[in-house]
Amino acid sequence: MVIAEPLQKTAPTKGSVVTLKSPNSDQLLELNYYEQESPFNSAYVNGEDLDHIAFDAQDLTTTLDELKRLGVEVVVEQYAIGASVGWKEAYVKDPNGIWIELLQRK
Repeated sequence: MVIAEPLQKTAPTKGSVVTLKSPNSDQLLELNYYEQESPFNSAYVNGEDLDHIAFDAQDLTTTLDELKRLGVEVVVEQYAIGASVGWKEAYVKDPNGIWIELLQRK
């Protein structure tokens, strides 16, 4: 793994993020850390379930409209976080309760 993007503070979520990339691949792995005061922070428990998985969306508004039409639960609407720094981001839940981040990059 190599660092694709340097460590960044994410003020809207009160956290930090770094993106890793496998050489010779388009696959990215984003690692997040949330400060104690962040609404996304949770105490770590050994064996804890997956926190969330993220996907890029080319058109977040259209993607969310389609997911809502299909009955998918939207946990965090777009513009609730990230709008002040120029990205569109939303979270939905899969049938197992795992949060899925949908991100439309700047």
